[in-house]
Amino acid sequence: MKYIAFIILLIGSLHTNAQQIQAYKADELMQRISKTDTFYIVNFWATWCGPCVKELPQFTNLAAQFAGRPVKIILMSLDFKDAYPKKVAAFVQKKKLQHEVVWLNETNANEFIPKIDNRWQGSIPATLLYYKKTEYTNFFEGTITAQQLQLLIEKQLALQ
Repeated sequence: MKYIAFIILLIGSLHTNAQQIQAYKADELMQRISKTDTFYIVNFWATWCGPCVKELPQFTNLAAQFAGRPVKIILMSLDFKDAYPKKVAAFVQKKKLQHEVVWLNETNANEFIPKIDNRWQGSIPATLLYYKKTEYTNFFEGTITAQQLQLLIEKQLALQ
């Protein structure tokens, strides 16, 4: 019996490195990012979106540039419900994504898009920038580079 418990604990510990992917509603996401003085970059993507997947390394580069500063990246998966959580988690592990990954638990774009940003037409990738401290918000549809984001973030952090 001791050996069985040990094996169960060992197998469980192998999976502790896997990121838990929480499900969020749009309202929950917006409440979360509006409560702190952290500069949030929220990228909307999906495992099936080629331009989204190609863009993901830009966020790793960006995180390295702002290490130790009040900047947080959230990667919000817009994958279909049948892909959550297994397919999304497997993708995150395969790509070794280090940022927090969450899943949008809503399917009606007409309802969730206006809660995030009225400028969003619905395509992905898309990126929301939000900084409560300077009341800054910006939204980009399509791919964006770490260099473009760096300039925008540096400007807002300098205003604090």
